[in-house]
Amino acid sequence: MIERIYYTSPYTTKWTASILSAFESNNHYYVELNKTAFYPEGGGQPSDTGTIAGHKVLDVVEKDHSVFHEIDTLLEVDTQVECEINWNRRFDHMQQHTGQHLLSAILSDVFNIHTVSFHLGKDIASIDVNVSSIDEDTLIEIEQTVNKAIYANKPLSTYYVSQDQLSTLSLRKMPDLEDEQIRIVEIDTLDISACCGTHVRSTGELGIIKLLKTEKQRGQIRLFFKCGMRALKDYEQTHRILSHVSHHFSTKSELVLERLEKLEADFKILSKQNEVLKSENAHYLAQSLLDKKQGIVLVHEFEDKTLKDGQAIIKQLLQTENMIGIFSSSLEPKVILAHSTDRIHSGNLFKEHLNRFNGKGGGGINQAQAQFSTTEDRNHFISYLQEYLQKV
Repeated sequence: MIERIYYTSPYTTKWTASILSAFESNNHYYVELNKTAFYPEGGGQPSDTGTIAGHKVLDVVEKDHSVFHEIDTLLEVDTQVECEINWNRRFDHMQQHTGQHLLSAILSDVFNIHTVSFHLGKDIASIDVNVSSIDEDTLIEIEQTVNKAIYANKPLSTYYVSQDQLSTLSLRKMPDLEDEQIRIVEIDTLDISACCGTHVRSTGELGIIKLLKTEKQRGQIRLFFKCGMRALKDYEQTHRILSHVSHHFSTKSELVLERLEKLEADFKILSKQNEVLKSENAHYLAQSLLDKKQGIVLVHEFEDKTLKDGQAIIKQLLQTENMIGIFSSSLEPKVILAHSTDRIHSGNLFKEHLNRFNGKGGGGINQAQAQFSTTEDRNHFISYLQEYLQKV
């Protein structure tokens, strides 16, 4: 039986252990220790990392009541090794996991909202709860209630009970476990839960919890949160951004939102005015281009805009009856054929002849577009179109 230091002494960061077994599996190296503080992934909590004899611990897994540590090399059995966990990672996981227990307990007892599942990610944690929505005012009330419980600095304790003893406990959720001994994590007067994870000694060590956002997930709500150092770093980043924006607009932080809303309203007005001006400009340019038309065919190359930017002008030109236009741009090896006649099918014409000019594209009856390998190929195709269209 190995000694699980992560349970008996979860704040231990360094220790000496003996290697019980070492093996290779699918090009991965594993060692089993006689005692370990490396927590194996489970219960929604990721595994610990660190070093064994100076070698990186990449993963930790539990199988058949044994704990196996994946490292970057194969070590010898029966040797003594110095071990050290990545404490920042471990303590972060402890803060998030205990924070989840406290949050779920408050949600259940005070708000009648029950936790369905828990996910502890690298940057953010979340729980799924059995309601379809939570309004903003309720989220604020939840957050304040949980933080008050943090400030109360309630102690945590862990212990084991038998299957028969489970029914005597006021568990938040009955575990689906067949183990003879069930590990219990209790927050004094607030929560009793079956759990295999690592936790802080008291709620005060959480520091703070910040509820970030909610998302709908298959009829339920996913609630995202951060505890402890994660919450502090989130605040630092948010404050830095807000201070920068406040300085940029020369306004107080509390007035930034009002300033942005005004800018958005002004932008919408300017955008509408810009669309009107673009339309008027397109109409003017279209009229001036009609003077260049040879018969019913107009050939024009835009000098300062792409074909996409010239679409408004092309649209205006197509309002002229019996007009065929060949449009290109000096900025790209593309061509558009557009017309307001019943003489040709633009898409079919491109389909039949593009390959000869190393072009690719297509379209419908009244408009087609193609792209070419080179500007030279495009110009040859335009010359061909001019000659072809003068005959139809």
